Amino acid sequence: MSEVKKEVITMPRGPLGLIALPGCEEFVSHVDSYLASWRKQRPMEVAGYGKNSFMIDVDLPRFGSGEGKGVIKQSVRGMDLFITVDITNYSVEYSMYGQKNPMSPDDHFQNLKRVIAAVGGKAKRVSVIMPFLYEGRQHKRGGRESLDCAMALQELTAMGVKNIITFDAHDPRVQNAIPMNGFETVMPTYQFVKEMIDHEDLRLDSDHMMVISPDEGAISRAIYFANVLGLDVGMFYKRRDYTRVVDGKNPIVAHEFLGSSVEGKDVIVVDDMIASGESVFDVARQLKERKARKVFVCATFGLFTKGMEPFDRAREAGLIDCIYTTNLIYQTPELLARDYYVSVDMCEYLAALIDTSNHDSPTESLLTPTAKIQKKVAEVRAAQKDR
Repeated sequence: MSEVKKEVITMPRGPLGLIALPGCEEFVSHVDSYLASWRKQRPMEVAGYGKNSFMIDVDLPRFGSGEGKGVIKQSVRGMDLFITVDITNYSVEYSMYGQKNPMSPDDHFQNLKRVIAAVGGKAKRVSVIMPFLYEGRQHKRGGRESLDCAMALQELTAMGVKNIITFDAHDPRVQNAIPMNGFETVMPTYQFVKEMIDHEDLRLDSDHMMVISPDEGAISRAIYFANVLGLDVGMFYKRRDYTRVVDGKNPIVAHEFLGSSVEGKDVIVVDDMIASGESVFDVARQLKERKARKVFVCATFGLFTKGMEPFDRAREAGLIDCIYTTNLIYQTPELLARDYYVSVDMCEYLAALIDTSNHDSPTESLLTPTAKIQKKVAEVRAAQKDR
């Protein structure tokens, strides 16, 4: 039981219930397995506490016109519900007028609201786990624009959602839209550090490694990553062409570097997501030109919106040595088959977060794992000294 305490003092808020929306059933089933295993080991005299599964069966049928509804197939009265949705999973399809359509983020969000509506206020508490925050990149106005993320958060809380748990929000300040409700943006730094230590022969000191922020928006993430590892940090900033708009944004002209020399060092490029990969490729190319030894990319979400071919070419060109992203969102079979890709498993961590929340216990140690990271780093450094 590595992520959660064996002993829990507080009583649960209510009977635990897990709902997996289409596209994240397998992920939630692994989370469910951890919870069932832990709770069977605890002498908690609460009805239903040691169940074999906490999954709640739901259905989201569609009419031929594409309209749909949410159906919950068992009672959820008095439960502490955790509803998980992966808005990025385009592998889920629905039929409309005889044609198959991949589900968009809007479709997944609508399904989420349907299930919440089906709960009908009968649950004791409803929490939404949305790893990739819906419309999280549209977090501020740059003109006469919609604020979709803020509106979505307000809509969910108006429907009775008490807590929203997301991961590595593009801009955590979106929580200002719902100041009276719970909003947690979780950073998977410990899981990245642990996975990299297990897969790479790292020299965790500033003479051999460096953490790089690919743009100014990711600098706080990179600074924390570097500080807990005891490394230096560098940053690229994006020079954009503000006279044009391509795919809804101003195109990047160049990446300019700020920081000390990376020559001969392994570098970790830290970001919240990989989309098309163009920014990552440009950053990696410049790092290699500056004689960086290896380039590791750590991103919470791997969207790979233009497929794997550009990444295959970057790997063949020697730009990228390894890519790490989490399994919080959909991963294609093609991605998992790549030998330069490592999936960072978040199931046990999310199970610990749900378990702790259900017991209304403090989550600080889970949300701020600095001590755990430093302990892991100390073990690596001690092992290297003994060689």
